[in-house]
Amino acid sequence: MGVKIEVFRMMLYLSFPVAMFWVSNQAEYFEEYIVKRKRKELEDFKERMRARKERRIIKNMSAESEN
Repeated sequence: MGVKIEVFRMMLYLSFPVAMFWVSNQAEYFEEYIVKRKRKELEDFKERMRARKERRIIKNMSAESEN
């Protein structure tokens, strides 16, 4: 009985890292996630730059109106 448990444990110890390596190297599992994340980061960056540019324009306009 004890030998069967030890064999099972050894197979689990050996197969788990191999399975995780195989899963992590499957591009189709992660490709969609990466593309969505990059697209969202790009949209956030564009929005921050747009807001920054608008603040700069408003600041310049207010400075010109004071002069």
